[in-house]
Amino acid sequence: MTYATGRTFYDADSHIMDLPNFLQRYADPDVRDAMPNKASATAGQIGHDDTLTDAGHPEAYRAELLALGDELISGPKNYKALGAFSADERTQALDLLGFDKQLVFVSFAAGTAFNPKLDEKVRYGASRAANRGMAEFCGADDRLMGVAVIPLDNPALAIGELELALKQNLQAVWIPHRHCGGRSPGHNDFDPFWARLEEAAVPFVLHVGGAALQIEEPWTNTGRPLPTDWLGGGENVRGKDMVRLHQDAEKFIGCLLLDGVLERFPKLRGGVIELGADWVPGMLKRLDHIAKTWGRTEPEIAALKRKPSEQITQQMAFTPFVFEDVGDLIRSSNPDLYLFSSDYPHAEGGRNPLGRFRSSLEGFDEPVLAKFYSENFERVFTI
Repeated sequence: MTYATGRTFYDADSHIMDLPNFLQRYADPDVRDAMPNKASATAGQIGHDDTLTDAGHPEAYRAELLALGDELISGPKNYKALGAFSADERTQALDLLGFDKQLVFVSFAAGTAFNPKLDEKVRYGASRAANRGMAEFCGADDRLMGVAVIPLDNPALAIGELELALKQNLQAVWIPHRHCGGRSPGHNDFDPFWARLEEAAVPFVLHVGGAALQIEEPWTNTGRPLPTDWLGGGENVRGKDMVRLHQDAEKFIGCLLLDGVLERFPKLRGGVIELGADWVPGMLKRLDHIAKTWGRTEPEIAALKRKPSEQITQQMAFTPFVFEDVGDLIRSSNPDLYLFSSDYPHAEGGRNPLGRFRSSLEGFDEPVLAKFYSENFERVFTI
């Protein structure tokens, strides 16, 4: 028996747990030595050790994980999870999880590709390497939908990496939700990128890690000791970081929309993943108010033919955190906006995401449930 049963389930968020040599393994020779040979400063705290290879876990341990059956999702997480870094194991994991499709993101490699402090050649070399690795990981199982990573800072290089990603059959493109090399995402220079995504029916996605995780240092200065993050270090999020985690994504979406990108490319689709969704109803109301008020003085805003809330509802969708009340979000906005996700094998997804989402969706009829678990995903990711 599988964990997810009784309907179609499309999982909008899962991950590879990149092994330390992931980027080096797939990088071009001229940038290989510049790729970091590590997964994360906290890798040991989330189950990594130097014996792991992409062949998977030792046979005896893999048997223990397989024996969990439909309780696999409540078992070990991160590097210790079945299918965390082995493609063969991920197929076995999906057989037990029961998800019909699963978006797959890297866990750590995007940090190199998206780092604006690194040399441009290194960033785009990391993008190409990560996308090769992702294509290989997802290539043998059509349930796995690999997500490319592409920084937008150099429009010409971004288009080049996009063309390679499309040839590799990667099915979404993760872009950083910050300004794009000193430009708004709605700058004219990026129209060819958005146009190519629209033509290919491949969505862009924003995801946690596509901008700074931590709140700016002055906000943590209280004169008292700084608390550790949830892993016991300082690399991941603390409580104050959660206050601002979605803010860069909201800024990116607002600028993209007010610059007219969603109207110039009405078939372009986008997803916002692992950044929560409690903020989405308020964003829709705020953008509609901006369009109505500032449309009186700003010609580009006045030229919008659809309300911002309509554009976002028709062209985008968002994954709530497992602790958010999806039912309340739907009542505050509409059922077309939200996607189911597990975050497998990351611990943040919880040990029973379906149970928690089902609880918050009690009382809704079948059409609403179908949208959350599969149909909104189909619309954005063109299944």
